[in-house]
Amino acid sequence: MEQLISYFDTIPSWHRSLILVGGITFFWILEGVVPLFNVPYKKWRHSVPNFFFTLTTIIVNFPLAFLLLKSSDWAVENQFGIINWLPEMPLWLYVLLGVMLLDLIGAYAAHWVEHKVKPLWMVHLVHHSDHNVDTTTANRHHPLESLIRYAFTLAGVILVGAPIGIIMLYQSLSVVFSQFNHANIRLPKRVDSVISWIIVSPDMHKVHHHYQLPYTDSNYGNIFSIWDRLFGTYMSMDVKDIVYGVDTFPDEKENSSIKGLLKQPFHKYRRPTTENQEVISE
Repeated sequence: MEQLISYFDTIPSWHRSLILVGGITFFWILEGVVPLFNVPYKKWRHSVPNFFFTLTTIIVNFPLAFLLLKSSDWAVENQFGIINWLPEMPLWLYVLLGVMLLDLIGAYAAHWVEHKVKPLWMVHLVHHSDHNVDTTTANRHHPLESLIRYAFTLAGVILVGAPIGIIMLYQSLSVVFSQFNHANIRLPKRVDSVISWIIVSPDMHKVHHHYQLPYTDSNYGNIFSIWDRLFGTYMSMDVKDIVYGVDTFPDEKENSSIKGLLKQPFHKYRRPTTENQEVISE
């Protein structure tokens, strides 16, 4: 564990880029081998806006990375933050708690707020308006959302008091898990169900991308699924019934246009509808 944290303390930028590109490549290939949905869409054309927003996410986050480092150094130096206020513990537990709490604040809480605050939902809409969810959808975020997510991550770094090694480990895991649970892959139903008790599985997250409420407002987790189960936001449905997109923004052509997506947050808010069918929750 010491060697792992030491590596992430000084992880080179190109290693982080390799994790991003390697993850997309791996799950892209896997989607062709065991697809969840055999949808006849032009995969490369579909990926263009998603790769564009992946690039804008990198551009937004790169110059702001120093704030994460400075905040982390300050928290560690001043013993500020949740994991620094806890009794002494084994390193593996310290790391696990750090990653889990960063996931709670930087991913789950940010995601929940984006769905509950109307202006933020209009920004987050870019992510939900993908009509063919696959591994490239993971980083389909409007530049404004990149800033919102960054703000939550920065708050998480300070509140958790995590050292930079744990932060870099968390961010690397977050990228890979997001690519995994968005990927258009089919796991054995039993396997998907079992792992969804600990981590966010592909089938679990696909429910979140169903085009109507209440499913859209569920399964907010990114790495750990325990937050949805703990806070009562977990829902399930048969994946064969899932329809991707957003009911109030149904224009697939506009939702596949970079120009249209960049303007999406500035549309007038449209009230979502609720699906009239039995809701299964746990």
